Amino acid sequence: MAAAAQKSALRAQLAANRRQRDNDPETTAARTARALVACSGAAVVAAYAAREFEPATSELIEALWRDGVLVLLPVLTTAPSWAWYTGAAALRPGPREILQPTGPALGADALARADWIWLPGLAGTTRGDRLGTGGGWYDRALRHARADAVTGLLLFDDEVLDEVPLEAWDLPVDVLVTERRRIDAIRE
Repeated sequence: MAAAAQKSALRAQLAANRRQRDNDPETTAARTARALVACSGAAVVAAYAAREFEPATSELIEALWRDGVLVLLPVLTTAPSWAWYTGAAALRPGPREILQPTGPALGADALARADWIWLPGLAGTTRGDRLGTGGGWYDRALRHARADAVTGLLLFDDEVLDEVPLEAWDLPVDVLVTERRRIDAIRE
Protein backbone atom coordinates (compact mmCIF):
# COMPACT_ATOMS: atom_id res chain seq x y z
CA MET A 1 0.00 0.00 0.00
CA ALA A 2 1.34 3.46 -0.89
CA ALA A 3 2.26 5.83 1.93
CA ALA A 4 -0.68 8.15 1.17
CA ALA A 5 -3.17 5.30 1.50
CA GLN A 6 -1.46 4.03 4.65
CA LYS A 7 -1.63 7.52 6.15
CA SER A 8 -5.30 7.83 5.32
CA ALA A 9 -6.15 4.48 6.92
CA LEU A 10 -4.09 5.21 10.03
CA ARG A 11 -5.57 8.71 10.36
CA ALA A 12 -9.09 7.26 10.25
CA GLN A 13 -8.24 4.69 12.92
CA LEU A 14 -6.54 7.22 15.21
CA ALA A 15 -9.32 9.79 14.76
CA ALA A 16 -11.91 7.14 15.70
CA ASN A 17 -9.86 6.27 18.80
CA ARG A 18 -9.74 9.94 19.79
CA ARG A 19 -13.52 10.28 19.54
CA GLN A 20 -13.82 7.47 22.13
CA ARG A 21 -11.67 9.13 24.78
CA ASP A 22 -12.08 12.01 27.17
CA ASN A 23 -9.76 14.99 27.44
CA ASP A 24 -10.02 14.62 31.20
CA PRO A 25 -8.55 17.35 33.41
CA GLU A 26 -5.85 15.13 34.99
CA THR A 27 -4.54 13.99 31.60
CA THR A 28 -4.60 17.53 30.27
CA ALA A 29 -2.87 18.92 33.37
CA ALA A 30 -0.11 16.29 33.19
CA ARG A 31 0.53 16.89 29.47
CA THR A 32 0.41 20.67 29.92
CA ALA A 33 2.91 20.55 32.79
CA ARG A 34 5.34 18.49 30.68
CA ALA A 35 4.84 20.77 27.68
CA LEU A 36 5.53 23.89 29.76
CA VAL A 37 8.78 22.39 31.05
CA ALA A 38 9.74 21.31 27.53
CA CYS A 39 9.41 24.78 26.04
CA SER A 40 10.58 26.74 29.08
CA GLY A 41 13.05 29.43 28.17
CA ALA A 42 11.42 30.13 24.80
CA ALA A 43 10.55 33.79 24.31
CA VAL A 44 8.20 33.08 21.38
CA VAL A 45 6.17 29.89 21.05
CA ALA A 46 4.00 28.98 18.07
CA ALA A 47 1.11 26.76 19.06
CA TYR A 48 -2.34 25.84 17.79
CA ALA A 49 -5.85 25.82 19.20
CA ALA A 50 -6.74 22.15 19.55
CA ARG A 51 -10.01 20.79 18.26
CA GLU A 52 -12.37 18.85 20.50
CA PHE A 53 -10.74 15.42 20.27
CA GLU A 54 -7.10 16.55 20.08
CA PRO A 55 -4.87 16.80 23.14
CA ALA A 56 -6.01 20.08 24.71
CA THR A 57 -3.83 23.15 24.19
CA SER A 58 -5.86 26.01 25.69
CA GLU A 59 -4.29 25.60 29.14
CA LEU A 60 -0.78 25.50 27.63
CA ILE A 61 -1.38 28.59 25.50
CA GLU A 62 -2.89 30.54 28.39
CA ALA A 63 -0.10 29.56 30.81
CA LEU A 64 2.60 30.60 28.34
CA TRP A 65 0.87 33.92 27.65
CA ARG A 66 0.34 34.66 31.35
CA ASP A 67 4.06 33.95 31.93
CA GLY A 68 4.99 36.63 29.39
CA VAL A 69 5.79 34.33 26.49
CA LEU A 70 4.70 35.66 23.10
CA VAL A 71 2.41 33.08 21.51
CA LEU A 72 1.73 32.81 17.79
CA LEU A 73 -1.38 30.97 16.62
CA PRO A 74 -2.26 30.01 13.04
CA VAL A 75 -4.55 32.11 10.93
CA LEU A 76 -6.03 29.38 8.80
CA THR A 77 -6.09 30.28 5.16
CA THR A 78 -4.71 28.38 2.18
CA ALA A 79 -1.30 30.02 2.72
CA PRO A 80 0.24 29.80 6.20
CA SER A 81 -0.11 32.89 8.37
CA TRP A 82 0.07 33.66 12.07
CA ALA A 83 -1.23 36.19 14.59
CA TRP A 84 -0.43 36.95 18.22
CA TYR A 85 -2.51 35.37 20.96
CA THR A 86 -3.94 38.13 23.16
CA GLY A 87 -6.23 36.08 25.38
CA ALA A 88 -9.04 33.59 24.99
CA ALA A 89 -11.62 36.34 24.54
CA ALA A 90 -9.84 37.46 21.36
CA LEU A 91 -10.28 34.13 19.54
CA ARG A 92 -12.93 33.36 16.94
CA PRO A 93 -13.88 30.24 15.02
CA GLY A 94 -12.10 29.89 11.69
CA PRO A 95 -12.18 27.13 9.10
CA ARG A 96 -13.36 23.78 10.52
CA GLU A 97 -14.38 25.73 13.65
CA ILE A 98 -10.74 25.95 14.76
CA LEU A 99 -10.20 28.96 17.00
CA GLN A 100 -7.82 31.61 15.72
CA PRO A 101 -6.78 35.10 16.83
CA THR A 102 -8.77 38.15 15.77
CA GLY A 103 -5.68 40.36 15.55
CA PRO A 104 -3.87 41.26 12.35
CA ALA A 105 -2.42 38.40 10.31
CA LEU A 106 1.38 38.59 10.26
CA GLY A 107 2.04 36.34 7.26
CA ALA A 108 4.05 33.15 6.93
CA ASP A 109 7.38 34.74 7.86
CA ALA A 110 6.15 35.42 11.41
CA LEU A 111 6.96 31.80 12.22
CA ALA A 112 10.67 32.70 12.00
CA ARG A 113 10.22 34.50 15.33
CA ALA A 114 9.36 31.27 17.17
CA ASP A 115 11.92 29.55 19.34
CA TRP A 116 9.56 26.59 19.84
CA ILE A 117 6.77 25.30 17.58
CA TRP A 118 4.02 22.96 18.79
CA LEU A 119 2.52 21.02 15.88
CA PRO A 120 -0.74 19.11 15.74
CA GLY A 121 -0.61 15.45 14.84
CA LEU A 122 -2.27 12.10 15.29
CA ALA A 123 0.78 9.98 16.02
CA GLY A 124 4.55 10.07 16.29
CA THR A 125 7.55 7.83 16.84
CA THR A 126 10.54 8.01 19.16
CA ARG A 127 12.57 8.97 16.06
CA GLY A 128 10.41 12.08 15.73
CA ASP A 129 8.40 10.92 12.73
CA ARG A 130 5.01 12.67 12.74
CA LEU A 131 1.67 11.74 11.25
CA GLY A 132 -0.08 15.07 10.77
CA THR A 133 -3.78 15.63 10.49
CA GLY A 134 -3.67 15.86 6.68
CA GLY A 135 -3.71 18.77 4.29
CA GLY A 136 -0.06 19.76 4.58
CA TRP A 137 -0.64 23.21 6.11
CA TYR A 138 2.14 22.74 8.67
CA ASP A 139 4.49 21.18 6.12
CA ARG A 140 4.17 24.43 4.16
CA ALA A 141 4.34 26.60 7.28
CA LEU A 142 7.55 25.02 8.57
CA ARG A 143 9.44 26.27 5.51
CA HIS A 144 9.34 29.66 7.26
CA ALA A 145 10.68 28.44 10.62
CA ARG A 146 14.21 29.08 11.83
CA ALA A 147 16.56 26.12 11.50
CA ASP A 148 17.20 26.21 15.26
CA ALA A 149 13.53 26.32 16.29
CA VAL A 150 12.53 23.28 18.32
CA THR A 151 9.44 21.42 17.13
CA GLY A 152 7.17 19.48 19.44
CA LEU A 153 4.17 17.21 19.12
CA LEU A 154 1.42 16.80 21.74
CA LEU A 155 -0.11 13.32 21.81
CA PHE A 156 -2.00 10.86 23.94
CA ASP A 157 0.49 8.30 25.23
CA ASP A 158 -0.86 5.40 23.12
CA GLU A 159 -0.29 7.48 19.96
CA VAL A 160 3.47 7.04 20.24
CA LEU A 161 3.92 4.26 17.69
CA ASP A 162 6.82 2.18 16.43
CA GLU A 163 6.41 3.67 12.97
CA VAL A 164 4.14 5.88 10.89
CA PRO A 165 3.94 6.05 7.09
CA LEU A 166 6.08 8.84 5.67
CA GLU A 167 6.35 10.74 2.43
CA ALA A 168 9.30 12.79 1.18
CA TRP A 169 7.96 16.11 2.49
CA ASP A 170 7.18 14.89 6.03
CA LEU A 171 9.44 16.67 8.52
CA PRO A 172 10.34 15.11 11.86
CA VAL A 173 9.78 16.75 15.22
CA ASP A 174 12.33 17.14 18.01
CA VAL A 175 10.16 16.34 21.04
CA LEU A 176 6.98 14.39 21.76
CA VAL A 177 4.99 15.13 24.91
CA THR A 178 2.21 12.96 26.30
CA GLU A 179 0.42 12.84 29.62
CA ARG A 180 2.97 10.26 30.80
CA ARG A 181 6.30 11.22 29.25
CA ARG A 182 8.54 13.49 27.25
CA ILE A 183 10.43 11.87 24.39
CA ASP A 184 13.41 13.60 22.83
CA ALA A 185 13.59 12.25 19.28
CA ILE A 186 16.41 9.87 18.55
CA ARG A 187 17.35 10.12 14.90
CA GLU A 188 19.21 7.25 13.33
